[in-house]
Amino acid sequence: MKSICIKTNDLKLLDYLLNELDYVETSPVFISSNKFKNYQNVIVHYCGDNDTVFIHEISCILSCLVIDELEEVFIKNILQKNYFYFDSNEKKRILNICLDIFTDDFNTYFDKKYNCLIKSFEDYLTEHKSIILLGFINFRLKNYLSILENVVDDAVNSFIIEKEYTEFVSLLKMYINSQSPNCQMLHLIYSNESSILLDENKDIINISDDIFKAKYLSDITFSSNDYALNTLLNLLPKKIYIHLINNYIDEFIQTLILIFENRIEICTDCDICNLYKNRKTSFMRD
Repeated sequence: MKSICIKTNDLKLLDYLLNELDYVETSPVFISSNKFKNYQNVIVHYCGDNDTVFIHEISCILSCLVIDELEEVFIKNILQKNYFYFDSNEKKRILNICLDIFTDDFNTYFDKKYNCLIKSFEDYLTEHKSIILLGFINFRLKNYLSILENVVDDAVNSFIIEKEYTEFVSLLKMYINSQSPNCQMLHLIYSNESSILLDENKDIINISDDIFKAKYLSDITFSSNDYALNTLLNLLPKKIYIHLINNYIDEFIQTLILIFENRIEICTDCDICNLYKNRKTSFMRD
């Protein structure tokens, strides 16, 4: 017979644990919960002959408990410890980015965390009959916490890039709003991350790629069209007609929309669009 005693004073964790233990498939199993001097003890008795399977199932339950009930707290603690200089709103945004990272690549991250936790619990429960839950979680899950720390670091980097991007767009908007337009309109023909600029007479405008003269390029590279952005900021048209040859608004076009706002008009089906859709012309710049 194999018996495991799980000790905790956290009522939320206790309720989670007792609820999950009701669904234990390994049998025969007998579960009791008793309050002692220092802890509420959950005791699980297994009377079968496959201790390995029993320990694995208990470890699965405890691993899910950590992920479901405690992971967000761990992330907040890591933020407070390693990135204390961010304010509360910034930390909240970074936390949301962490959760988005886990959601966007759910299977990979869940399996990585889950397997790491199961191994830690299995190794311990194979050698010990009792486990103080929070003590074990706080001091014996270094590999799991390392995974969270790496994700927090990635989230912080994403947040900083996002913040710089927002500041960059805001700076350019201020510049545009402080200047008078230098021309009435321009056409931007756009396809597959490449651009052609036309003036109001539909003549091609040379897009200078001299990086030393590009005063408005950000340290952030949005696409190969940074030079087109610099040209637009130099010419400051009153109206910009964007002709999307592939009918797709990518990061660069979204950036133009944010910067130039109501000066932008998107077009996907006009004479200019159809002309360039029918051409077998490469939009790649020389």
